[in-house]
Amino acid sequence: MALWQVWWVWLVAAAALGIAETLLPGFVAFGFAGGAAVTGVLVWTGLIGATLGPVLLVFALASLVTWALARRLMGVRRGQVKRWDRDINEN
Repeated sequence: MALWQVWWVWLVAAAALGIAETLLPGFVAFGFAGGAAVTGVLVWTGLIGATLGPVLLVFALASLVTWALARRLMGVRRGQVKRWDRDINEN
């Protein structure tokens, strides 16, 4: 049995990526952690896992949705980004 067919490997990867998210800035690892968790649960229930293609597709889509939701809920707030109209070196 390949590693991508084992449910607990996906959940361990999700936990490792979740820990990495606390140490690294941004929402990148959080999206992959969510995708790995969803994939692990679906492999555990037997809904996916026979071939590599559907497993990777579910992982990619779940990662994208998790990242988009995190960006929407915890992302950049209005007024948080400063836009500069002129350069400090212009005289």
